[in-house]
Amino acid sequence: MPTEKEVYQFHADQYERLIQREDYQNNILRALEKILPLDGMDVVEMGAGTGRLTRLLDPLVNSILAMDASASMLQVARRSLVSSRCQNWQVSAADNRCLPVASASADLVISGWSFCYLAVWGGGQWRQELETGMTEIRRVLKPGGMLIILETMGTGFETPQPPEHLAGYFAFLKEQGLDYTWIRTDYQFQSLQEAVELARFFFGEEMAQKVKENKWVVLPECTGIWWKKIN
Repeated sequence: MPTEKEVYQFHADQYERLIQREDYQNNILRALEKILPLDGMDVVEMGAGTGRLTRLLDPLVNSILAMDASASMLQVARRSLVSSRCQNWQVSAADNRCLPVASASADLVISGWSFCYLAVWGGGQWRQELETGMTEIRRVLKPGGMLIILETMGTGFETPQPPEHLAGYFAFLKEQGLDYTWIRTDYQFQSLQEAVELARFFFGEEMAQKVKENKWVVLPECTGIWWKKIN
């Protein structure tokens, strides 16, 4: 089982295989559209990875700039966006703490499964790292623009079981005044063999055994969504 940093640097294709299986219920886009209308928006996406959210939003928005610190993830994102015939996107290498974007230029800043790493990899300075990221988000957003953050709330569970190592981060989001809800974004695999293989690679041997024992071709996943209008 590789570390998260190793996944993002060396296993982008495997990561894309996994996320292609997630949210087979199509709950993410419905949840986002309940928060705000997406039509015609100029969007900045932080930590875009292989373009999961980019592909969802591209047909609806005016423009989306998808950024990630990993060149290998962006390479897969470019390929997937072209093959999906998306038209309103650009990609750029960027750190979540320093975005190559003009001030007050975005209607929406969205970060999926990425903003948390400012805390996870921030060591003893994790709170300062998050505050730096939030300052950059406020800079980029237009007055009245919206911030949306998505994060895992537990793999293999039917109701939220927040990962313990993210407790401080989730408390930070609450302190910042973000609203919160959660949805199911279950993985639907093509076979039990594929489910066990990808569960082992990304979530470890214990999860792989749980998938095998329960014959989970559909692996439960909970996703939290936080949002706030920035004045």
